[in-house]
Amino acid sequence: MTYCVGMLLDSGLVFMSDTRTNAGLDNISTFKKMSIWEERGDRVITLLSSGNLATTQAVVSLLDERTKSPQDRTPSLLGVPSMFQAATIVAETLREVIARHGVAGQQADSAFKATLVLGGQIAGGPPRLFLIYPEGNFIEASADTPIFQIGETKYGRPILVRAFHPQMSFETAMKLMLVSFDSTVKANLSVGAPFDYHLYTRDSFETGHQGRIEPDDAYLQSLSEDWGAALKAALTALPDFRLRDG
Repeated sequence: MTYCVGMLLDSGLVFMSDTRTNAGLDNISTFKKMSIWEERGDRVITLLSSGNLATTQAVVSLLDERTKSPQDRTPSLLGVPSMFQAATIVAETLREVIARHGVAGQQADSAFKATLVLGGQIAGGPPRLFLIYPEGNFIEASADTPIFQIGETKYGRPILVRAFHPQMSFETAMKLMLVSFDSTVKANLSVGAPFDYHLYTRDSFETGHQGRIEPDDAYLQSLSEDWGAALKAALTALPDFRLRDG
């Protein structure tokens, strides 16, 4: 399983993904689920992936190959004039890869599906964020829906929808993301650190702060302990439920 989140802030875009993949409790591996393409001064595009690993790796490989071969740069993420067209290319590539599995005789289509989050900014337009479905259709983030999650979404969602604010700083957004990821890890063993992140600053047109947070990261461990203690304290501070006799 996977957990990835993309958020649209006033100041830019925030992305985070876990790295755990598993085919059973005794077969756990680490794979990067975040890809970044950059043409400094013109565009930065980030992709998060969830679903069948062979499918997502094939999609990323195709997208990457088409950016490196000049004769094949149409269509290419580094050549399109807008993020909407970039999302269209990614959606078509995803649909192409899934269809190829079917043509090859692998009929269990659902086993090869994947869901993607694509975000970035291309010169001439604002930062944009998209959720791309296995069928190849997609939706765009807005002021009403500024957060997209893929994978194991339910455990980390409550804190996101309660605490998110579009004007929050990158530092606060990272704290919120890590609490969301910690909540998911606590509830589902198929999601786990390391966590990859990318913070893109609006109108910078270059890759922003990025890195990997390891399981033994001191801040992550402290945040997890403090968040657990804060939840217990908040529960204790709430008034008790009153039982009615009879």
